[in-house]
Amino acid sequence: MSVLTVHEPEHRTDQTEEILTERRLDALPRLTTTVPREYVHRASVAEVFLTGCTRIDETHFALTGQWPRAHTFFNSQNGLRHDPLQVAETIRQAGLCLAHAELGVLLGQHFVMWDLNWTVMPDQLLIGATPSDFSVEIAIATEGRRNAVTVRRRVEATIRRDGRTTATGNASFTCLTPETYRRLRGDALSVPPRTEPEEHPVRMDPAEVGRTRPGDVVLAPTDRPQRWLLAPDTRHPVMFDHAGDHIPGMVLLEAARQASCALLGPAATLTPVQMSTEFHRYVEFASPCWVEATPLPEQRDGWAGFLVTGSQDGKTVFTTSVSGPVARY
Repeated sequence: MSVLTVHEPEHRTDQTEEILTERRLDALPRLTTTVPREYVHRASVAEVFLTGCTRIDETHFALTGQWPRAHTFFNSQNGLRHDPLQVAETIRQAGLCLAHAELGVLLGQHFVMWDLNWTVMPDQLLIGATPSDFSVEIAIATEGRRNAVTVRRRVEATIRRDGRTTATGNASFTCLTPETYRRLRGDALSVPPRTEPEEHPVRMDPAEVGRTRPGDVVLAPTDRPQRWLLAPDTRHPVMFDHAGDHIPGMVLLEAARQASCALLGPAATLTPVQMSTEFHRYVEFASPCWVEATPLPEQRDGWAGFLVTGSQDGKTVFTTSVSGPVARY
């Protein structure tokens, strides 16, 4: 005669439930999301390009990210490539993210960017059938005293897609407490960010500055052929993604690119493969900023290079050297 054994259900403690829950979660595929938008100083989640950050050791980090295929601003004119300036924005975001997530810089502190330099491989910027996943290898060096107001950090970045080097670059910045920033900025903080006035300078034609949409143009012509007025639309959803008390550095990089294209003429455009920028002062809303460009000698065949300088109130605010291949139509 067989005996049917009935097993009483196990008594599950709270600890048992936690273990089972963890096992169920481990069985799920790893989900992807962006890093907090606050970590990269963006208001729109759509403008956050980083998706993760891992510490390798005290000075080396690995980040992941994704560039959208149809970005409204960071795409080439024909829509086939990512804009090289998206590399600059990615390096900027990587430095900010690491500062907040790994280096103990508090949200609400201010960053002073001193320089930003990068080189891209244009063939690695092609847009494929899916969004462009990438990885970023970062090395951080600290210059000056640690935990001091004057400490400067330098990041060295290598961006890769599918294991291939897409770009390399570096940047240096200083982090300031709100109190220090207020002392540094002084009366400039009392000037509200400028909104688009009823009458604004007539900007350059987009075709003259390597752009396709009028709203992306940041330069207005002057009576001098190699000089322009910096005149961005402060309502631009990407360049002015969040409120600030000065013109963002990415706007200055765009001005350097557009000034370079303007010198080439309307039947040509330059792809900025190399760009090196020094930021000397904040560019204020309250007074005009003049952008000037001069050709650089000794460029390789099919390339052009320019030195672009911004000045405000008689003082140099930024200098940029930019070079790359020229396409003529």
